Amino acid sequence: MDADKIAKMFKDAGIEKEITCPQAFALAQKHKIPKMDISEYCNSHKVKIRGCQLGCFK
Repeated sequence: MDADKIAKMFKDAGIEKEITCPQAFALAQKHKIPKMDISEYCNSHKVKIRGCQLGCFK
């Protein structure tokens, strides 16, 4: 996981403490980062993922 890259992506998108599942999927696709890397980053940096319908993020 490239935490610095994800941190910059989140900062550029205005994401601080909360992200929606569709936002996470879109960022993963746009930046070619595995969804689970975004999940790991969120878990380790206390960023809450909201509206996850598929259970991909824990």
